[in-house]
Amino acid sequence: MDSIELKKPAPCVVMDRTVSLHEPGITIHPVPVVKATAESFARYGRIVHDFESEQIIIKPWPAQGWRPVEKGTGDQGGTVEDEFIFYRDGDCMVAHNLAVDGHYVTGWFCDPVNARESGEPSISTQVYIREANYHPDGGQLFYPQDGQPFIALLALPGDDVQPEDFVGFYCDGSFGIQIFPDIWHQPVFPLSRKAVYQNRQGRVHACVAVDFVTEFSTYLSLDLKVPA
Repeated sequence: MDSIELKKPAPCVVMDRTVSLHEPGITIHPVPVVKATAESFARYGRIVHDFESEQIIIKPWPAQGWRPVEKGTGDQGGTVEDEFIFYRDGDCMVAHNLAVDGHYVTGWFCDPVNARESGEPSISTQVYIREANYHPDGGQLFYPQDGQPFIALLALPGDDVQPEDFVGFYCDGSFGIQIFPDIWHQPVFPLSRKAVYQNRQGRVHACVAVDFVTEFSTYLSLDLKVPA
């Protein structure tokens, strides 16, 4: 992993401080997990069986008033793609998006105030999540390189999103997913300690975020296991 340690990973949103799971007023919301099928996933995105042929959905630039954006313009930024590398470092879930040079801590396998930022990977299956985001400009495709199963944490569009709106979609590694524009998400959570996925997304890469602790005094809890 030394070759990808380009900068210190950090959460996407700016956080004033690390907040304990046990701080007065903090609650933990367990996220339900379902198996991803064409039917269960239909409102969130598409099941993808061929990475190369899947076209990323790009939304045209929004008009500012009653005059429309001219047809054939506003959606020409294109896409970027590269590996998305996931690994546990100490008690942290780390994700490195080479396509946009993003290096993130996406969750913790223990109380964040006590989390080791490096060292032997945690063996816990319970990850605590503080944030999520969506891309208003385009979809995003995650495709496992070696058939590694994963769980995608998602919620339907809307800036008034609540912690209870989130669902975990278990994907068995035999397919990838493209999430639609405006779908709330975190980078996916592999069930293994390390995994590499092919990633393709809009080049603009706008992010709108929610901080569950600041807004709701809540951490999401996601169980990285195969659902019953």
